Amino acid sequence: MNHPWFNSSGISEKEVRLSNSMRLVWEQHVYWTRMTINSLAFNLPDLDFVTARLLRNATDMGDLLRPFYGNRIAVMFSNLIREHLLIAVEIVKAAKAGDQRAVADAERRWYANGEEIAEFLSTINPFISEEEFKEMFFEHLALTTQEAVLILQKDFKASIAVFDKIELEALQMADTITAAIVRQFPRKF
Repeated sequence: MNHPWFNSSGISEKEVRLSNSMRLVWEQHVYWTRMTINSLAFNLPDLDFVTARLLRNATDMGDLLRPFYGNRIAVMFSNLIREHLLIAVEIVKAAKAGDQRAVADAERRWYANGEEIAEFLSTINPFISEEEFKEMFFEHLALTTQEAVLILQKDFKASIAVFDKIELEALQMADTITAAIVRQFPRKF
């Protein structure tokens, strides 16, 4: 395995399950975001359904934290991720409408939310560096913005190349969170 927390003594089945689940929700995060961007950009009839599924991802992400941190922390994280997703939708709508002022305002709030997410994770887990996670998350935001712009410009080939980077970034964030949880709660694994 190529996980950053793999060691010579191996990893437990519980660690593998957590890793797989964390990677899945982060993969879904970026896939449903891309589908929502496409639905918004091209006025697809599935927009409401795709957006609802995208927002469910926030709950799914929080649910993975619940066994370790309890309900309150899980809900708080879900709310931060939900805000992240809703702001992303705002940005795409404003960009499509050509409203640069609204785009700038939403992007400011999006990065502030990204800072909150990094701070939150580092507060609940001492093995998550706030600065390192913020750097990863900001890269996620920049790449997602680039992806949306390319889709709106109908440069699909370039948007796919950017999406490949987004996917790798998402897996890196998933692995960072998983490794930190395993280190913080070794007796659960």
